[in-house]
Amino acid sequence: MSAPLNWIQFIGAVELGLVYSFVVIGVYISFRTLQFPDMTVDGSFPLGAAVAATLITAGINPYAATFAAVLAGATSGIVTAWLSTHLRMMNLLAGILSMMALYSINLRIMGRPNIALLGENTLLSGWLGTLPNYISLGIISILFATSIYWFLSTRLGLAIRATGSNPKMGRAQGINDRAMITAGLSTSNALVALGGALFAQVNGFADVTMGLGTIIYGLAAVIIGEALFPTRTIFQAIVACLLGGILYFLLRAMALNVGFLQASDVNLVTAILVASAMLLPNLKRRVFKDNKS
Repeated sequence: MSAPLNWIQFIGAVELGLVYSFVVIGVYISFRTLQFPDMTVDGSFPLGAAVAATLITAGINPYAATFAAVLAGATSGIVTAWLSTHLRMMNLLAGILSMMALYSINLRIMGRPNIALLGENTLLSGWLGTLPNYISLGIISILFATSIYWFLSTRLGLAIRATGSNPKMGRAQGINDRAMITAGLSTSNALVALGGALFAQVNGFADVTMGLGTIIYGLAAVIIGEALFPTRTIFQAIVACLLGGILYFLLRAMALNVGFLQASDVNLVTAILVASAMLLPNLKRRVFKDNKS
């Protein structure tokens, strides 16, 4: 038997969706804009958490620690882009190698498998701490989503989009596709690392295994957002990513609220949701086609 979400479960799912909204937008930039299946995100998400948690426990200002996490994530994206564009590796293999390397790097950064942040000052302890977490995270998400919309509308952003849409045409127009892939992947992984840094500060810990499946969550949210909301413009696409991320975690929480499912079934639920999300675009096209005929 299923049971509706109570208020605490609902808010928890919304907060998780807002934290992962950075991951979703990052995956959208690499997967949809650049057409680059980037597995690096499974490593850059815990990388952001590891850098932020390590610096915060060392007494560094949480804003500076979060900024350092963003820079670390951007660097991981640059490495993946270098492997792909300079060493001519397959895109998928370049991302997998970066992800594997980041597992060891994250352990080196933290010095142990996990770090607790209980009792530490975090990004949400200052003036943002006077607000409920879902409002604070909502404000941060909207600010960064607006920044990404602005970035993708600039000359550089348009060049990145052109490179993803048609690399040959982009090169014919004088666009340096290597530089655009590097800029796009660094931006994508910087956002993912920011999500990891926020996740650690909201939940009070960083763990080296917390990135497992991050790419799947991001892809599922992108697909759900694209299936349910209009994406004709870049603004609509970013809004769809935000809403898709929140909706994905609400659906997952509702599924886990079914009586016969347990918390250990989260991977099974995720697989079913991703498969269902993959069917949504075809189902949507069939429904509209039947209505027209």
